[in-house]
Amino acid sequence: MDPETIMIVDDTPANLQILSALLRKKGYGVAAFPRGKMALAAAQRKRPNLILLDINMPEMNGFEVCEVFKATPGLKDIPIVFISAISDTEDKVRAFNIGGVDYITKPFQMEEVYARVDTHLQLHRAREVMRKFNDQLKMRVAEQVEEINRSQLAMIFAMAKLSHTRDDDTGLHLERVQYLCRLLATALSKTDAFADTITDEYIECIFHASPLHDLGKVGIVDSILLKPGPLTSDEFEIMKTHTTIGADTLSSVYEQYPNNPFVQMGIDIARFHHEKWDGSGYPDGLVGSAIPLSARIMSLVDVYEALRARRPYKSPFSHDKSRTIIMEGHGIHFDPQVVDGFSRIDAEFDAVYSSMTDG
Repeated sequence: MDPETIMIVDDTPANLQILSALLRKKGYGVAAFPRGKMALAAAQRKRPNLILLDINMPEMNGFEVCEVFKATPGLKDIPIVFISAISDTEDKVRAFNIGGVDYITKPFQMEEVYARVDTHLQLHRAREVMRKFNDQLKMRVAEQVEEINRSQLAMIFAMAKLSHTRDDDTGLHLERVQYLCRLLATALSKTDAFADTITDEYIECIFHASPLHDLGKVGIVDSILLKPGPLTSDEFEIMKTHTTIGADTLSSVYEQYPNNPFVQMGIDIARFHHEKWDGSGYPDGLVGSAIPLSARIMSLVDVYEALRARRPYKSPFSHDKSRTIIMEGHGIHFDPQVVDGFSRIDAEFDAVYSSMTDG
């Protein structure tokens, strides 16, 4: 390994010679400079392990040089030991306040120089070891958290999938919903209306939260959920409660994890994905932008997916027919801006749906 390098900055040639000789005798590499600007430029090219810095120098005094080092990325962590004939306490305090780690008074005592240099190099090595250890620890923790997140999301998706097994004849419904929500949210994120709201994190969140939209169907009895024909008005009122059942279930989770945006979005999607832009939806009859954006996106995707899917009571609709129905809901069933976003990428909707057909 290369020897550790000590940078000496002192405008007195005799001091540079004395300190250089002392340090080379101990096996250190030495870089000696009579001016602060020269030392700063040299440190940018090759970073020293420690700096011995004089205070009284022309152009830039030692305090000014130290301040520049401490403000420069890549150099600010280098330990700086001030060297000066000044023994004034105020100067020593200032040296420590601006980032110096120690202070050696001239004339030099050889053993004192060795002791202070060795001590601060050892401390610096220890800090570097600790920094690298912390970086590795953070990386390992991040990897473990990511693995836990993946496992949790997989379990949540499995639970959502289970809630659909009772009435879902289209096995890839949830997968299609995920990808269509992400596709539509991504398209909307590129518009002025939603650029500030729909971030990359938002898109990732809606991808994972969208399968929770019909979670509440687990609370609907089979005689209603699986009824092949039209529901009576009373039966439909019961069916509507799947929105509040799902949202209430997720709300109990949110009470324990109140800062989790994924759970909050899941609640919004579960409760409000059957609301309509004109206020004629359920369960709360919300109007326009009072409906959370994630639910407005989910509403369009859910309808498109239902139109394209085969059901016991209907044959699958073509993409063109489904597109026409959605366009007719512009400003009535659906957020006009969300519909406009869909109209710009509807061919991609068709491609995603077609690539994820069952069996």
